[in-house]
Amino acid sequence: MGLLDGKVAVVTGAGRGIGRAHARLLAAEGARVVVNDLGTATAGEGADTTPAQQVVAEIVADGGQALANADNVATWAGAAGLVEQAVGEFGRLDIVVNNAGILRDAMSFNITESEWDSVIEVHLKGHLATCHHAVKHWRSLGKSGADVSGRIINTASESGLYGQAGQINYATAKAGIVSMTIVLAREMKKYGVTANVVCPRARTRMTETVAGAVDFMSGPEWEPENISPLVVFLASDAAADVSGQVFVVWGTRVHLMEGFTLANTLDRGEGRWTPEELIARKDELFAGRRSKVPPMGFGQ
Repeated sequence: MGLLDGKVAVVTGAGRGIGRAHARLLAAEGARVVVNDLGTATAGEGADTTPAQQVVAEIVADGGQALANADNVATWAGAAGLVEQAVGEFGRLDIVVNNAGILRDAMSFNITESEWDSVIEVHLKGHLATCHHAVKHWRSLGKSGADVSGRIINTASESGLYGQAGQINYATAKAGIVSMTIVLAREMKKYGVTANVVCPRARTRMTETVAGAVDFMSGPEWEPENISPLVVFLASDAAADVSGQVFVVWGTRVHLMEGFTLANTLDRGEGRWTPEELIARKDELFAGRRSKVPPMGFGQ
């Protein structure tokens, strides 16, 4: 018996790397999986259905059930097609794992419009489009009186949590995914749907493009397969009470993250602050803080 027996999952960007590992472990735990992948290069060029078909073949060879899907989830129609295929072919949808993404790194002062638009489209719009059609389906079931146990696992990054220099587009998209997921968790709670975020550290085609990553990310702790057990846990019935959470995971470590929290407060008591007063009390406002500049993070 698997943790996900009888359930149906869709995984975007599942032809290689982390997405492939997710699809394979979900299937090993009993889920029927729709493997979505356009087969593009890391910067989004081209298309090749072979990677998705290969993952399906691997799952079937291991005794699981899977179908390939080549829809572009960065479009409303493509995301709708993915959800419709899962429901049409397997009769239901229980789990959405959004993992598809590209990298087109650039600094804020030299990024092009196309570099910005393409990354925002694939990551942010791609996550939202798939979630939109999935929650629309689940909400319809819930309003009809059916029991719903939907699971959304979205992929963000420490770049989005901490703001990695040189990734203005990618970091923005990933930070947006975190906020999006928290909203989904709030909106869909009454319908029996959870939504959580996983920020993985692993050696993949994408991380290998980051300077120094190939040398730094060596050894088994950086294998994509290390990320997938957390995804299966969040997809399972055991995580029905876990929603709106953000995790950083790599190697043997699972970190539960906490978002913006109150650090210090200045209260004037009455009246309006003047700029001069704020200047005079600047050190008080930042008392106990190690820096007035946010820390750097590393991870994809």
